[in-house]
Amino acid sequence: MIRTIGLVELNSIARGIETADFMLKAAEVNLLKANSICPGKYIVLVSGDVGAVKASVEVGLDIGNEYVVDSLILPSIHPQLISAINKTTDVYELRALGVLEFFSIATSIVAADTAAKSASVDLIELRLGFAIGGKSFITLTGDVSAVKEAVEAGARIGEKAGMLINKVVIPSPRGELLEELM
Repeated sequence: MIRTIGLVELNSIARGIETADFMLKAAEVNLLKANSICPGKYIVLVSGDVGAVKASVEVGLDIGNEYVVDSLILPSIHPQLISAINKTTDVYELRALGVLEFFSIATSIVAADTAAKSASVDLIELRLGFAIGGKSFITLTGDVSAVKEAVEAGARIGEKAGMLINKVVIPSPRGELLEELM
């Protein structure tokens, strides 16, 4: 099970690909994502033990240098976080729906982890900047009170970083919406 992740976000695709290679060679980490995102940025997301992820991200920051937009090292991640990033969640029922929208990929990852840990909710998706202008968003579901609590916890992360765009809780969404969200 993945416990620690690290991310480097860059505003150069060429430097992003080079940074990914150096990060993988620097430490014993697993590559979760290395791809371009809108608008012409690149993300490198790795996992491994805390020390390896720290070493990999440090090299990524050094190689990425002036092209680095943001980064993170997140230990003890919530078990649903990776499946939400990979769009492989096992959500079959849409109860209340929470949506959080951010300007930053790194902020959205931390906010999703915080939201999932703060209340009994299921993460549906964590969309990381592709085809949405470089923004990111989280969708989650659960009972209304849990969704409200999780959305507020995630929103606090975004507000603190100055990266929250919007948040919404829909108490009784139509069932067809789940198909569109998956």
